[in-house]
Amino acid sequence: MRKQKEAPSIGQIAREEFDFAELRPGQQEAIQALLDGQDTLAVMPTGSGKSAIYQIAALLLSGPTVVVSPLIALQQDQVESINQHNAVTAAVVNSTLRQSQRRETLQEWKEGDLEFLFLAPEQFNNEETLQHLLQVRPSLFVIDEAHCISEWGHDFRPDYLRIGKVIESLDHPLTLALTATASPLMRDEIVKRLGMRQPRVVVQGFDRPNIHLSVQRFDSEEAKREQLIECTVENVRRGAVPGIVYCATRKEAEEVAAALQSRNVRAIFYHAGLKGNERQSVQHAFMRDEAEVIVATIAFGMGVDKPNVRFVFHLDISDSLDSYYQEIGRSGRDGKPARAVLFYYPRDLGLRRFLNSSGRITAREASLVARAVAEQDDPVAPRELCQQVDLSQSKLNSAIHGLQEAGAVEMLPDGTVVAIEDSATEDSVQPGETAQAAHEVVEAQERRRRFEQSRLEMMQNYAESRDCLRRYLLNYFGEEHEAPCGSCANCDAGVVRAQNEDDAERPFAHGSRVMHRTYGAGQVMRYEGDKMVVLFEQIGYKTLGINLVLQNNLLESL
Repeated sequence: MRKQKEAPSIGQIAREEFDFAELRPGQQEAIQALLDGQDTLAVMPTGSGKSAIYQIAALLLSGPTVVVSPLIALQQDQVESINQHNAVTAAVVNSTLRQSQRRETLQEWKEGDLEFLFLAPEQFNNEETLQHLLQVRPSLFVIDEAHCISEWGHDFRPDYLRIGKVIESLDHPLTLALTATASPLMRDEIVKRLGMRQPRVVVQGFDRPNIHLSVQRFDSEEAKREQLIECTVENVRRGAVPGIVYCATRKEAEEVAAALQSRNVRAIFYHAGLKGNERQSVQHAFMRDEAEVIVATIAFGMGVDKPNVRFVFHLDISDSLDSYYQEIGRSGRDGKPARAVLFYYPRDLGLRRFLNSSGRITAREASLVARAVAEQDDPVAPRELCQQVDLSQSKLNSAIHGLQEAGAVEMLPDGTVVAIEDSATEDSVQPGETAQAAHEVVEAQERRRRFEQSRLEMMQNYAESRDCLRRYLLNYFGEEHEAPCGSCANCDAGVVRAQNEDDAERPFAHGSRVMHRTYGAGQVMRYEGDKMVVLFEQIGYKTLGINLVLQNNLLESL
């Protein structure tokens, strides 16, 4: 157990430093786990006070704290909050700083003047940053938005992949991973990739009962868009603003914003095609309530903590329930009523399948990257490899990630890549080993494609379900829920059966581990009528007929 400061209790720090009358559910458990010296993964809804976990724990632990966060705006908000309300100091090192500011901040860290150092994950590419961390090793290493490390996540970021190596190079300080959304499989991957040691996993309830859930189904794209615009205008007229409208493409975002503007709605659009200063300006306008509606692609949202969002509408179906939950969770953070409506046209699934299949690499491309890395005398930066192999940055990142999983290359803490010795001799690249690694990359890519397809099918089932939508959504994240919930369109319409009413007998408990003779190990996620959904580790989600399972002994308990 790590040495703790002579300090007040958790409750005292919460009251005196943060003005908390009491801690929220999950906070006490996660903080205590850290004080007990346990690596911790906290999965808690947005707005539940995840940042308070590391801030309170840091004040009770000896030594400084590093916080890895992907968003500059979020980093700055946290730094300002800490510096305004606490006796300790915090600073950030990111791409917005001049070189002199960067060095000054790192010197303050080296001299022990900073309790908190906030970093973007790409900062680990900088050797100077790594050296300062090695010289003043943190006692607590925090990874915010930890779902970004999971390739099964909705916002996978390659820069996050090296964080495990950084933690290892720092002799594994106490590690805290935070995320607002993580299905059971994603939790396991976060723990594995960060090298967490027998971690305490704290999962706070996913239910947001103040958000009313509904799905509206359409037979044409035109009818769907017209209805979304009408519903948005109606919300604006009732004063139920501000709101977010999510679209699948940049073009749609601009067109829907223009249509709303023509109806006298103060609407703005946001997508990755805008310049950085334009995106910042649009986001600030929304945060200051200068716009009634923001129409955006999924590029908008992470780190946006606006409590009074009254609705989130989706013009297009999300790629998974992970994404959908994260996006609708940006509404109603003040606890007041909010609406989440999916405008569903079945043909939209085709677009999602296309987007899921794009950007894939071939065995030839993976082999090309493996050989290029193996031929280097020294570790090589990915940007240098780009010029040698003539691949896009995204494809190169995918190839490096796959080759690392196959054991052919290793990404070092500074982001450079080196061949693993078994993959090549000093004199030449071994063609057979390179081909085998490339084959494994393509096989892993195909497994991911099947998994993504299974997640899209779960999203489709949500859109078409006659069950309680809240129960369906919570089951996906491993929670049971009584129906009817009283706050979804299906329950409102009276079409939902009470829990277990007319259901077939449940042969396996909800959440239990099972083994399928073909699909391997899995976890029981939900029951609906005479069907059950199992999340299999290798292939994703499968819907099975209960009678078929029993008649053929397809599953056995683990």
